[in-house]
Amino acid sequence: MAKIKAVFFDQDGVIIDTEKDGHRVAFNKTFQEFGYNFEWSVEKYHELLQVAGGKERMRHYLHTDGFGVDVKPEEEDDLIKAMHKRKTAIFIDLIESGKLPLRPGVRRFMKEAMDLGLILGVCTTSNERSAHAVAYQILKDIDFNFVLAGDIVSKKKPDPAIYNLGLERAKVLPEEVIVIEDSRNGVLAAKAASMHVVATTNFYTEREDLSDADIIVTSLGDPDGEKGVLTAGGEGLDYNGVLHVRDLVEYFSQ
Repeated sequence: MAKIKAVFFDQDGVIIDTEKDGHRVAFNKTFQEFGYNFEWSVEKYHELLQVAGGKERMRHYLHTDGFGVDVKPEEEDDLIKAMHKRKTAIFIDLIESGKLPLRPGVRRFMKEAMDLGLILGVCTTSNERSAHAVAYQILKDIDFNFVLAGDIVSKKKPDPAIYNLGLERAKVLPEEVIVIEDSRNGVLAAKAASMHVVATTNFYTEREDLSDADIIVTSLGDPDGEKGVLTAGGEGLDYNGVLHVRDLVEYFSQ
């Protein structure tokens, strides 16, 4: 096996548990501001998460459930873009307010990767502004080699396009990368790019089929905080509730 040289991170649900209390709340505030009389419940948003990308979710909802009023086809694109822009601004405000903390073990894990000299990248379908707010403000002490986000690729996860672009930016081979993901679409995208995958589940994705991942844990874990639980994979891995980068490097380099 090749030696591990890089770690790529998804953002939403991996770095910050943003979906239920971040993105969903921002979408609902946007709908209200635009004068629509509906909101996405926790369960409805879980259903919509199977559609990758915020603009794509709104478009899917418009075409299936509807917005409660007619939207002319020629106005659809501009409306979706305007709503998504406003939703992103609301979401960024939520992030910068500090109301959405990092998931357990994320900063520790990233610093361990930095100490080992690994390449760090973010590969997310989130809007570029929100991805940069997380990577360059909340995680300003982490030296990311690149942040790939939003519409930088035309096809969303589970298509491997964004991870293939990450390989080009990092100048590494697929077998030299560990991807940290949380969703089925993300796991499938990383696996389609032939990478090693560790899945960290959250409120929404713990019910998804993540069996394609090499290792599944409930969180990366903190020595002095919340510990994770290994739920699948990782046979022979030295694990006590805290996932360490050095142990993963050895595990995947065997």
